[in-house]
Amino acid sequence: MIENIAELTLDEIENIEKLSMRWLYQSVLDFGFESYVIFYHSPDDVKDVAEDVTREILDRLPGFNIQQRIFGTVDYKKARYVILPHEIVRQAIFVDSKAEKDSDRTATLQKSQTSMIIKQIRNGQAVEVQGLLPSIYTHNNMQFLTSTLLLHYFYIDDETSGRHILQHITLCCIPNGLLQNRYNPTPNDSFWRAGRNAPTRNEEFRVRVSFNDLQQKANWRVQRIKFLPESKSVSSIWND
Repeated sequence: MIENIAELTLDEIENIEKLSMRWLYQSVLDFGFESYVIFYHSPDDVKDVAEDVTREILDRLPGFNIQQRIFGTVDYKKARYVILPHEIVRQAIFVDSKAEKDSDRTATLQKSQTSMIIKQIRNGQAVEVQGLLPSIYTHNNMQFLTSTLLLHYFYIDDETSGRHILQHITLCCIPNGLLQNRYNPTPNDSFWRAGRNAPTRNEEFRVRVSFNDLQQKANWRVQRIKFLPESKSVSSIWND
């Protein structure tokens, strides 16, 4: 058991996050076409539907859970063990849901949903904002590696029936803050985009992750699963 998370190498952290991404990917695949059906038939607000689908997807493939409550502003959060060939690591996994019909290229995050320093250029100015999640989550004298994952549900509305037609789900793994220099060393070397918040109105800071830019840094950190209504199935190929 790794008791001191700081002893992990950056490559080991990468491998843990990649393993977590495979877990999430397989969970969505196993849930299959049911996500489409729930979106189509549910009368609830689409954001609530996305949250419900995420919880149900992940409850079916729980992994090696630890009986420890984790706190955070996401839809699904768990303390669990990550079983590696030569060691065991405690992980605090945070999974959030995003439902959008305007764009499938970005997803919006709050400061409380990342452990990275958000370094980017906004309105021609360099900005650095510290995420509020710790890179190493500590509770009851135990350390957990923090991991943030997203499920971005892209849908369209049927104008005749008013139903939500789920097109695809984009899965995204945001790097842990300990990987800062690999993924976002400077505001000019970034995968972040300006969020939809207005500082002049004192709105809470938000940022968008660009799927394409993050994928350029590590292809596996972004996966997409498409829905095929004709065959009532899903389609995807893992990006490594």
